[in-house]
Amino acid sequence: MTERLPCKTEGCSATILPNTAAKTDGICMPCFQEQERKKQQAYIEKHRKTVNLYAELIDPVDILKVMHAPRKLDPLIQYVPYPLNKEQMYISLSDQEADRMLKYAMELLTVNNESEAENILLSLVCYRDHNVSDVLPELIERGLFHNPILFKDAAQNIRDQLLEQVNWDEDNRNHILLVLGWIGDKVVIDQFREWQTEPPKWAEQLYVAPETYALDGGWELTPNGERRNLVNHLCYAIRPTDEQQDESNDNLNEEHHARFLEISHSTCPWCKRKLTKLMDVATTHPALQYLDLPMEKLQVITCDLCGGFSTIYMELDDKGGLVWSRYNQEPDYLPDVEAIDSSTVSTPVLSLSLEPQSPYYASNWALSQLDSQIGGHPSWVQDSEYPVCPCCQRRMQFIGQMDYADFDEYSEGIFYMFICPEDTITATLYQQS
Repeated sequence: MTERLPCKTEGCSATILPNTAAKTDGICMPCFQEQERKKQQAYIEKHRKTVNLYAELIDPVDILKVMHAPRKLDPLIQYVPYPLNKEQMYISLSDQEADRMLKYAMELLTVNNESEAENILLSLVCYRDHNVSDVLPELIERGLFHNPILFKDAAQNIRDQLLEQVNWDEDNRNHILLVLGWIGDKVVIDQFREWQTEPPKWAEQLYVAPETYALDGGWELTPNGERRNLVNHLCYAIRPTDEQQDESNDNLNEEHHARFLEISHSTCPWCKRKLTKLMDVATTHPALQYLDLPMEKLQVITCDLCGGFSTIYMELDDKGGLVWSRYNQEPDYLPDVEAIDSSTVSTPVLSLSLEPQSPYYASNWALSQLDSQIGGHPSWVQDSEYPVCPCCQRRMQFIGQMDYADFDEYSEGIFYMFICPEDTITATLYQQS
């Protein structure tokens, strides 16, 4: 049996074969690899260059072009970030500058750079609600339907073309139905009503009824064949409070009593942990006034553990107090509570923005924005899912959402908040990638 040699590295107890020692100068392979890694890191730090791609740029469109351009990973180059992020740049654009970005996206399509073009189009639509209907014929020609929100402002001729195409385009039918849900005008409503009464032959190939695709656009077709909106277009961001926050923002949150992610006094009957108060906001806030609720404050409470496995309903009294609903159904599986890290995570103070943002700001989960908000369209991580009120059997209206990743870098997933104003019952559900 070949005698093994001790590794020469001080403090290492490993032994190695003579053949290995001859190749590595007497040290074990892990130590040899660590030495090589340190040599490479030292070389990178010595020769790395700092590159500012924005140094000579003033035009915001040129700056955004650089932001969107793919970069080859090079450890010897350290890029200087721009002071504003991509979302802030899009919001700051003038209408003329936004039109130039739209034109640039169309130019990218002509050279088959579809991925970058679609990212620009999504940014224009979501961050600033910009009309991109000029590019829709090209998207249809290329069969690019997988971002249906881009079609929300489609002209009549585009809508009619898609209503015809959905009947024969089996490959794209699912996405075209989602597109029609985002268009959602009177003609689409009439067509969905017709399909609801007399389903087309191709409906057998779908997992849900054709009119269900309206949910992706934030509305539903009622049993009477009318459109019922499930979202409020008035949308306010929920963000960590900056140390230098404007005093007027503090005053707004005090006036409307906006509080987020507090521990409730109530206990989850399933896991026996304290419930989480996702939001506690005065019903006088502009984003909630349309609900015409009888209480002064609207609270939405859930179990941040069990709520990941089941829709949690809470019933409100006329003062805004919440009671665990009798309609809650314990799921077949819940994680072992003792295995959950119960250490307290320090979360920053959250507040509502002063000014409303685009109702579509967070509607595309794949973009890089922060997602917590009241109002607007949900950031569905999976399929659109509006809970049904257990009292009246109608779909509940979307209130807002809390993205744990916005304030805890080790968390992920989004809690969505809903309400049935008539039965004063709230619901939360959770989605993650």
